[in-house]
Amino acid sequence: MRMMTDIIVLLYPEFETLDVFGPVEVFGLQPESFRLLFYSPDGGVVTSSQQVPVVTQPISKMESDEYILFIPGGSGIFPLITNESFITTLRTLAANALFVLTVCTGSLLLAKTGLLNGRRATSNKRLFSITRKFPGVDWIKKSRWVKDGSLYTSSGVSAGIDMALGFVSDQIGYDAATEVSRIIEYEWHEDRENDPFCELYPD
Repeated sequence: MRMMTDIIVLLYPEFETLDVFGPVEVFGLQPESFRLLFYSPDGGVVTSSQQVPVVTQPISKMESDEYILFIPGGSGIFPLITNESFITTLRTLAANALFVLTVCTGSLLLAKTGLLNGRRATSNKRLFSITRKFPGVDWIKKSRWVKDGSLYTSSGVSAGIDMALGFVSDQIGYDAATEVSRIIEYEWHEDRENDPFCELYPD
């Protein structure tokens, strides 16, 4: 990875706040490595499910050539998952990204593009039954987050922080990741193969 890489945070109405800002906190503490940019399909102010407004640029104005694509989850995925224009745009963005990172039900949006077919992935355990709609994906229920090549997918909400720390560890180093976890006073679930919450939601 080059010295500075753009992280394209793709927002939409009713995104889940912690899905976004937990990882944003992690990446934001590595300013020499990552630049955070916030986009949405149409630009302007986009509001989360918890009524947090975020100013975004329209995705059509994106100028980054080399970037990491970050896709959060939230109830707002459901109208988008049937929006063919959005899915086409997302497919192009994801196909051209250095890495794609998803949190929670953001992996369902990525699955809809077809780019997860034949790959390992995970999603929110509380809504895991929805993954059956995408049988071409090797869904891993037990994992906190899954790395398959350049694709990282994580479980629900706070799992995005664990994945972000894992990504920092992979790209910058384990010491950098543990230092970030200390700064944010977060107990990192380092074992990506074990999601302690999956047993709460038997399939």
